[in-house]
Amino acid sequence: FRIMAGKVKWVTDIEKSVLINNFEKRGWIQVAENEDWNFYWMSVQTIRNVFSVETGYRLSDDQIVNHFPNHYELTRKDLMVKNIKRYRKELEKEGSPLAEKDENGKYIYLDFVPVTFMLPADYNLFVEEFRKNPSSTWIMKPCGKAQGKGIFLINKLSQIKKWSRDSKTSSFVSQSSKEAYVISLYINNPLLIGGKKFDLRLYVLVSTYRPLRCYMYKLGFCRFCTVKYTPSTSELDNMFVHLTNVAIQKHGDDYNHIHGGKWTVSNLRLYLESTRGKEVTNKLFDEIHWIIVQSLKAVAPVMNNDKHCFECYGYDIIIDDKLKPWLIEVNASPSLTSSTANDRILKYNLINDTLNIAVPNGEIPDCKWNKSPPKEVLGNYEVLYDEEMAQSDGPDRDLRGRSGQSTGVKGNRARDSGKPVLTTWK
Repeated sequence: FRIMAGKVKWVTDIEKSVLINNFEKRGWIQVAENEDWNFYWMSVQTIRNVFSVETGYRLSDDQIVNHFPNHYELTRKDLMVKNIKRYRKELEKEGSPLAEKDENGKYIYLDFVPVTFMLPADYNLFVEEFRKNPSSTWIMKPCGKAQGKGIFLINKLSQIKKWSRDSKTSSFVSQSSKEAYVISLYINNPLLIGGKKFDLRLYVLVSTYRPLRCYMYKLGFCRFCTVKYTPSTSELDNMFVHLTNVAIQKHGDDYNHIHGGKWTVSNLRLYLESTRGKEVTNKLFDEIHWIIVQSLKAVAPVMNNDKHCFECYGYDIIIDDKLKPWLIEVNASPSLTSSTANDRILKYNLINDTLNIAVPNGEIPDCKWNKSPPKEVLGNYEVLYDEEMAQSDGPDRDLRGRSGQSTGVKGNRARDSGKPVLTTWK
């Protein structure tokens, strides 16, 4: 492939070097300023220009890009929640068993996002919910920012001082009409290891949304805070206690530059299996996989499923002390910058395996192929969900998988006919 380097906005020099080395290793590319190009690895800003009605390009069949045009339906915090809420309501209307609720009106299978409101639009709804439990803590996040920027915690209505009321309309407005926030119920009982809060960063590759086909990367990691967790209201402003983002934690006095405050997912599995048992641990990871697939299904109908696109998302999951996983957000451009030696190895392999699925055998891209690569090129990826396969397995397959009536990729349970049942979302 040839990349027109002038048209690709690299996020950092490290990311550029990892990608270029990876491409050149295959003999795929020469980096050239003035030649045609077949493969884009773009920032989300560049993608907007590529698919813009005014300035956009018409991509040919041998050109592919690493984002879907409106990926923000999943990766903007407010739109993700909006689409998941819409998805749940649609399933309810259809009478789907997936949308079943308990006696308290909570979803049994689809309760995986903390209670969330958009500000300023939902301010009155938020106040109503806040007053039901005035001792609760909430976390405010700007919808369009990353790396922990602009985030703060509140436990009193008066603490939202950067927002104000419009005396004429009595509606809630922000000082800046440009920036919207989401406010979510804070998970104040996170699972702690060594007394510290952590979250999971997991990588999920989507090759097509209709039909949905996605892959789970086996080499994710946990990101730990540098300061021991406390729910004390006196520490609400201490982001080293509450936010796991490396961009924040690396500035802490206790940050370890060797391991970067990270654990591999396999280490977390070992820890949980030894402290909570293997069955409970397997159930937790099955639920995490379930969350990921349902979030992708929620946005699939509204996603612009351009045939030239694939995307590797960074999922952020928090586990509470009851071992219930919660989806916090999904990142369109998970960092490929390495903060440790292990980081660099992981991310180099992530790029390598992603490219092998997007363009099997290092051949010239062809956006018309069926996007179902052979198993031997998956590397550290495994099929998480294949909608075509799922539909052939019956409409109630998701619920059977969710309630443990069938097993996952690693252990298939036979039907009466003796044929294996593949629950591909696990």
